[in-house]
Amino acid sequence: MTDMSRPPFPESKPLAAGGAPASPQRPQAQGAAPGQAPLAPQGQALNPAPAPARPAAQPPAGAQTLDRPAATVSEVSDNAMQPIGMVIEIAGSGSQVALDMQRLNECSDDQDPSIALAGQVGSQVKIRTRDGWLLASVRNQRQDRRGDGKSVIANVDFMGEGVEEKLTGKIHGFRRGVTRYPIPGSLIFPATTDDLRQIYASDGRSAIQIGTVYPTSDIRAGIYIDAMLGKHFALLGSTGTGKSTSASLILHRICQAAPQGHIVMIDPHGEYSAAFRQTGQIFDVSNLQMPYWLLNFEEHCEVLLRSSGNDLQEDKDILAKCLLYARGKNRLAEKMGKITVDSPIPYLLSDLTNMLQDEMGKLDKATTTAPYMRIKTKIDELKADPRYQFMFSGMLVGDTMADFIGKVFRMPGGGRPISIIDVSGVPSDITSTVVAVLSRMVFDFAIWGRQEKTRPILLVCEEAHRYVPNEKNADGSSVGRILSRIAKEGRKYGISLGLITQRPSDLAEGVLSQCGTIISMRLNNDRDQDFVRAAMPEGARGFLDSIPALRNRECIICGEGVSIPIRVNFDNLEESKRPASEDPSFVDLWSEEGGEEEQVERVVQRWRTQGS
Repeated sequence: MTDMSRPPFPESKPLAAGGAPASPQRPQAQGAAPGQAPLAPQGQALNPAPAPARPAAQPPAGAQTLDRPAATVSEVSDNAMQPIGMVIEIAGSGSQVALDMQRLNECSDDQDPSIALAGQVGSQVKIRTRDGWLLASVRNQRQDRRGDGKSVIANVDFMGEGVEEKLTGKIHGFRRGVTRYPIPGSLIFPATTDDLRQIYASDGRSAIQIGTVYPTSDIRAGIYIDAMLGKHFALLGSTGTGKSTSASLILHRICQAAPQGHIVMIDPHGEYSAAFRQTGQIFDVSNLQMPYWLLNFEEHCEVLLRSSGNDLQEDKDILAKCLLYARGKNRLAEKMGKITVDSPIPYLLSDLTNMLQDEMGKLDKATTTAPYMRIKTKIDELKADPRYQFMFSGMLVGDTMADFIGKVFRMPGGGRPISIIDVSGVPSDITSTVVAVLSRMVFDFAIWGRQEKTRPILLVCEEAHRYVPNEKNADGSSVGRILSRIAKEGRKYGISLGLITQRPSDLAEGVLSQCGTIISMRLNNDRDQDFVRAAMPEGARGFLDSIPALRNRECIICGEGVSIPIRVNFDNLEESKRPASEDPSFVDLWSEEGGEEEQVERVVQRWRTQGS
């Protein structure tokens, strides 16, 4: 039979600062378990008896001491060793707790910033279990109106657990998840900075350090590279929160950790050229030289066809026949034997137009030539327009596929592992197609290189909601389909996808959920917050509620890249490594005088020449 004389839960020893057991025992109340403070019934305030005054501990000879009064050291130890509340209800991923208002006020004056925030929304607390400690994050608070107003009811989310060192009382061996839940009545203690240092310590995997863990100033925040890149990541944040600078910081850290890496970044606004001019290769319309024959049939249709309905299907049939003929005239096609309209075989635009002309000559008088003329006219327009010369130049007819892949994918990289593809100068009507070609080439290269065990490639897409829109904004473009496929299947072939966006709610459903690591900065829109909340794991809900209150250059990171969700203050980035994304100062620029006429003349000249 069960020994009913034993207390209903394990003994809980008061802890000193840093987690060490305190030597003096607090006064016992009638009915309390040995080593525990009396527990108030639900609805009443938890008022632990004050700890007896203790003489300040004398440091050993030669030891360095902090320049503060001995009474302060004792006070810090008292705050860490005394409970601040107790568990009153348990659920699968979290629980409801009662916090003592007086104890929270006492902790708020503590010099340890982690203890000072104990019990507040977004802070961490620890709960004693039979084996050690359970770490939890406070999600919300409300005053307990059933009692005398001296207690606070809060919901907490369980984050993970660690074992208690018997000699020091510190947490070690911390891991995500819960194997042993506490029971109602278990005591709650503030998590100290020393506790957080053990919890956020690296487990030995390769990691990049990007900032400090909130609310501390010295605990470094790291992201595990393999875990983050292996299952994709997303960086989210409203305009003006420092999203571009944070993206540059993360990519610079990755480049430093992997100088022989392969990173391709799609830059729609030309912001990142300034940030990676020294450590990366910059490509724009002046030097990209993307051959038109690399486009597959679907991408050809997006560029060359503008009809709709039945006319579009008719135009597609004509283009497929003529394109296959033009590709077949190349010597490579003769060696390969059998090719398709999607085969990346060079061909001459003149061969394509000549085939269209020949097909028109075969028509009888009753058949209209309009479909052939539509395609031929569009090709002639592209050849004559200088804005399209980076793709449709007559100089891009040679077999340069291997060279193009090598320079864009940084193979070899020569110590510059990142390619910045500045598409700001690309005509808007084909920007999505250019991004689709680059993304598809990354995917196809990985698929056809499986036997070679090619090195992984990271594809980073800024303004991702423009290319992978949700169903309401979808336009059926090829870029949305290829990026969605990379999100779902890319990790099988060694492709990592990084999505950067200010409007996560405009992303295609399911794409954000494929990102194993979410880095969320401040989001002002309710729809965006709800969308991110649905994509994040349960244990991060307490952190999610603080997303609207984040300061600039602060973020919440959760998922595969970190052991547990953390709030991070990003490091400062050197001026030379920052993107050109700073907002203009209206006051400063509107205070200047003179030179406007010359500025207008120069702008008009560039406008007319389209930058050429």
